[in-house]
Amino acid sequence: MANHKSALKRMRQSETRRLRNRQVNSQLKTVLKSFYSAVDAKTDAAEMTEIHRRTVSEIDRAATRGILHKRTAARKVSRITAYLQKAQAPADTVAG
Repeated sequence: MANHKSALKRMRQSETRRLRNRQVNSQLKTVLKSFYSAVDAKTDAAEMTEIHRRTVSEIDRAATRGILHKRTAARKVSRITAYLQKAQAPADTVAG
């Protein structure tokens, strides 16, 4: 247990931040899961694009808040964009 006044304040701050980070990470995981399930369900292209836009927005918001590193956010955006493009590609153009 902390003894100094500044250490006690640090403990309060870190607990508040931990809870906030946990909430945002949970929300981000939920959004990513809904994105993947929507793309896998083969919803129409306009709806998939809208879901992709919202997902990218959530990832960028987490990076802006400092919860995700900017390169981690860029990697996630890149992967979901590639996943969306692969799902929207016509079946006959996929090499097999």
